[in-house]
Amino acid sequence: MLRGLYTAAAGMITQQRKHDTITNNISNLNTPGFKQGSAVSRSFPEMLISALGAGAPGVVKNIGKLNTGVLAEEDLSIYLQGDLQETKSPLDVAIVSNIVTDVTGQALPPFDKSGKYVTPEGERIFQPQAFITVQNEQGEERYSRNGKLTVNVEGQLITPEGYKVLDTNGQPILLRDANGQMIANVKILQNGTFLDAVNGQPLLDAGGNPVTLLISRVENPNRMIREGNGVYRLNEEDAATVTPAVMNEEVQVHQGYIERSNVDPTQSMIDMMAALRAYETNQKMVQFYDKSLEKAVNEVGRV
Repeated sequence: MLRGLYTAAAGMITQQRKHDTITNNISNLNTPGFKQGSAVSRSFPEMLISALGAGAPGVVKNIGKLNTGVLAEEDLSIYLQGDLQETKSPLDVAIVSNIVTDVTGQALPPFDKSGKYVTPEGERIFQPQAFITVQNEQGEERYSRNGKLTVNVEGQLITPEGYKVLDTNGQPILLRDANGQMIANVKILQNGTFLDAVNGQPLLDAGGNPVTLLISRVENPNRMIREGNGVYRLNEEDAATVTPAVMNEEVQVHQGYIERSNVDPTQSMIDMMAALRAYETNQKMVQFYDKSLEKAVNEVGRV
């Protein structure tokens, strides 16, 4: 009886975590570049139930398998391309990414709409994704799809959270001319190169090189870890899987646009109601077991 109580309680916890994931998706419906999360559930290891001495001493008869509950194992992001929204702000950028070749130019397998391909052997392969490369206060690289950019008092290009946007040399982008004057009007090409909108000349860094956005290609985006504020990081063992993206028809930067969240509000509401109903079902099972235990203690015990 207690086993069933624990199984129902595990189901309630799992549905609560699913509900939290869905509500977080809905709350970020208008967050630029937000990628919705999906709570992945799995069952606890099954147990083999056997009957000892079934029919004769020393005889073991296998009855069957018993499932002991379910848990929300992880929260995976879905990197489906979001719609572009025009803002006409010269510092707003949106990444359009549909990478279908590997770093050597060879074709990758056909991915489904969620960016996943399952081989005949059951191996899952995920589509590489492109991200704006930023730097936090500790000087560590992070990755984001939020292209709602601004300039700080020092003339550095930053995200809404204050992360510095990096160029292809790994340095913060500084929007100043050779005389140290801040450049108000810039043009950003589809390959991420910055031009002075007045004279059409490329902006140059301290080394005399054209200033270009560092767009990073992440081979397995599901290895990324959410840090909040639309920023992701990678563990040290996965750092080697990140390379500068080749800017072509597969990866492009669009100035004056932002990428909208890829959350589907209708499907999110359906999933939230399903999680609520499943939670209520498990709750009723807990109440049933509680009443059964109460009867066993208060009534059967008196007989």
